Amino acid sequence: MPKQKTHKGTAKRVRVTGTGKIMREQANNQHKFEHKSSRRKRRLEKDQVLSPADTKAVKKLLGI
Repeated sequence: MPKQKTHKGTAKRVRVTGTGKIMREQANNQHKFEHKSSRRKRRLEKDQVLSPADTKAVKKLLGI
C-alpha cells in the first residue's frame, strides 16, 4: 500500500503539542500594525488551540 503523504500546506500552518493538541496562529497578525493597538497586537501574538470541529480534518491531513 502507498503511504499517506503529509499535506505540507497544513504542516506549515499548525503544530502539534506534546499532549496532541493542534495549535494555530491568529489571523490579522502579518502587516498594517500601525493601525492596531498595542493591546490587540499582544493578544494576536499568542497561538490558539484549533477548534474541535476542525481538529479531525487537520489530523487527517497531517497523517496523525
